[in-house]
Amino acid sequence: MKTAIISLADKKYFHLLHELIESIHSHPQSKDISICILDGGLDEDQIKIIEKKVYKIEKPKLNFKLDRWGVASKPYLEGICARLFLRDIFPDFDKYIWIDSDAWINSWVAIDHLLKGSSSGKLAVSSMSDRHTSRVLRVKWVFKNLALIKSQNYKHASSSGFSQEVSRHVGLQPHLNAGVFCLDKNSPFWEAWLKNFLVAVKKGRVFGSDQIALNITVHHDKFEADILPYYCNWIPNVGNTKFDTSINKFVEGFTPNHEIGIMHLAGGVFVNKADMRFDKAICAEIDTQEGKKIKKSFRFSIK
Repeated sequence: MKTAIISLADKKYFHLLHELIESIHSHPQSKDISICILDGGLDEDQIKIIEKKVYKIEKPKLNFKLDRWGVASKPYLEGICARLFLRDIFPDFDKYIWIDSDAWINSWVAIDHLLKGSSSGKLAVSSMSDRHTSRVLRVKWVFKNLALIKSQNYKHASSSGFSQEVSRHVGLQPHLNAGVFCLDKNSPFWEAWLKNFLVAVKKGRVFGSDQIALNITVHHDKFEADILPYYCNWIPNVGNTKFDTSINKFVEGFTPNHEIGIMHLAGGVFVNKADMRFDKAICAEIDTQEGKKIKKSFRFSIK
């Protein structure tokens, strides 16, 4: 079985992409994995830095016309859409693992789960509903026990032109994060996902269209998904993340303090309003397993 880990970056996110690549190579299991990169606007010097560390670098290729203002000046948007065409762009593989460039591998357990979870054509993906997440819905209280409920799934489905029936159905379902997933080459999920994506991208924003289409394919169209633990796509903050000095790894904040598999800095990690993604010197004060306080960056570093 030939497996690829694929990511995308433009020149702004290159430093994070490079750290993802280095994090993959830091695990001995990666010898059986090929790294493929979608060039969403890298410069020549950046490509030279990584080209010997990866299997292949390709420009995004779409099999439909993305006729939207602003896309030409933001090639990473085409790269986001290209996630649905990984089989066409990198045809040499049996399994496709996608990891966003602002994520990195803390423990290989996440890769093992992604590969196993994608068996029998299922989508392997993590839900953002977990004991470590503070909120899955937003509520605006109108009067006494009357409230307006807002959710990421509902907002994106409705604004992307899906019917109220579809939008309401997925609106109360756990949000699945497309920043990390795995699919088999022959999975029927690809075609169903593309069908919903073409609806979403026609009316909605390019950014996020693939993610709401993925959620609709699972929650409304009932295509099989293996919902992996949150630690397979972990969005860190000071309160939900600890560090285990005995194994030199980040772990969950609650018992049993499982090793975090993939650390995903989605949306940024802010300390005094400064984003850790763009300044590695920024550290957060977090607890250790031994009950002490330690200052750590959530970015990847060679240990």
